[in-house]
Amino acid sequence: MSSMSIEHERGRNTDMKATEELQAEFLKFQQNEISEYHIYSRLAGFAKSEGNHSVLQKIAADEMSHYNAWKKYTHQDVEPDRWKVLMYVWICRIFGLTFGIQLMERGEEAAQIRYERLRPQVGEIARMIEDEHSHENALIQLINEERLDYVSSIVLGLNDALVELTGALAGFTLALQSTRLIALSGAITGVAAALSMAASEYLSTRSEETTRDPFKAATYTGIAYMVTVVVLIIPYLLIPNFYLALAVTLILAVIIIAFFNFYMSVVKNEPFKKHFLEMAGVSLGVAAFSFFIGYLFRLLIGVDL
Repeated sequence: MSSMSIEHERGRNTDMKATEELQAEFLKFQQNEISEYHIYSRLAGFAKSEGNHSVLQKIAADEMSHYNAWKKYTHQDVEPDRWKVLMYVWICRIFGLTFGIQLMERGEEAAQIRYERLRPQVGEIARMIEDEHSHENALIQLINEERLDYVSSIVLGLNDALVELTGALAGFTLALQSTRLIALSGAITGVAAALSMAASEYLSTRSEETTRDPFKAATYTGIAYMVTVVVLIIPYLLIPNFYLALAVTLILAVIIIAFFNFYMSVVKNEPFKKHFLEMAGVSLGVAAFSFFIGYLFRLLIGVDL
């Protein structure tokens, strides 16, 4: 075979390989669209608000149009990713529509980069899909979710519990040096503080010109505080060594802070690192100072348990 024929054959094989890779990528895009169609359709079925139901149905319809657009290129039907559908439906049901949908849309950023790369091959459809994604983002902003109206109350309960209780437990740890006594003291302190914070939030919300219900605001604050109290006290009930229990409690506090700040960064499109470091620094700083105060009082009072 001549060198020209060999080069021609190599070029043809390369073209075939490129075409196969492009087809595989189109099929991935197509599967992603049909998966999101099923996610939004199922979420629409769970929506209690008529407004949320309509918005979710409209987004689902957009996803189906994207699917059909890709189908014109692939000439194939594609099954949805059942695991992805199940995962995001449950994330939305547990953590809220806004969090689940925003988390899913964050994953679309990588797809947008691939769309840009494929623009020379499918410029028209890439532009159309980008336009429709912008439309979806506008629709997502229309979703009304009660828990987001009370997020400031949740922040109040969570932040105060983390700062106050980590500090109190650190102080109790060195002053009392008994896991049972520390857990008991922490529980009494935590319950009293939770009720106090809930009452303060009720009175504060009642005095504001707002559509928020004072009782619901107080409930969100109290629950956020109490859940944090329970999580932070558990190590003292399970671990005999009080220093180790304190270390585990502080680790759990950092995990709660990380999860909460990640949740807020997704829901409100805010930077994660800055808020996380700030909140973690305050909580751990107060805990370290309280630990020192506990040691100081133990020396001054001369308590020996």
